[in-house]
Amino acid sequence: MSKRIVVGVDGSEGSIEALVWAIEEAQVRQWELQAVTAWQSPYDYYYGEMPIVVVSDAEILEQVNKQLDTAIDKATSLSPSLTHIERLIVEGSPAEVLCDLSRSVDLLVVGSRGHGGFAGLLLGSVSTQCAQHSECPVVIVHKHHSRK
Repeated sequence: MSKRIVVGVDGSEGSIEALVWAIEEAQVRQWELQAVTAWQSPYDYYYGEMPIVVVSDAEILEQVNKQLDTAIDKATSLSPSLTHIERLIVEGSPAEVLCDLSRSVDLLVVGSRGHGGFAGLLLGSVSTQCAQHSECPVVIVHKHHSRK
């Protein structure tokens, strides 16, 4: 049975960097890779710096699919070595979804910051919740900041 890495993707730069790291790790270890996006209604996403709220489930699924495709395209352009990334879109809280998946995978990868905003500060970040409640090893990829 093949081993598997799951990476949480919300479209943020941090999650794309986590996906790049996971792609490279899956290639080195020759493990399967699954990119997971979780959503809840109403769902907010970012178009540039502006948050947009989508309320119908059909709109949400359309936007989440586009967001996941865009993130995978960006990550594979930076690290094109892995040819297959399984996609999974699940309704639910991101931290709960990822922690549930951690029961059946070998490694969970998340970015250090997503699109959490003020609510994320009150509830705790997804990466913190995953580090505390996951049932497999967790890698938290810190977003690199370029120095100018």
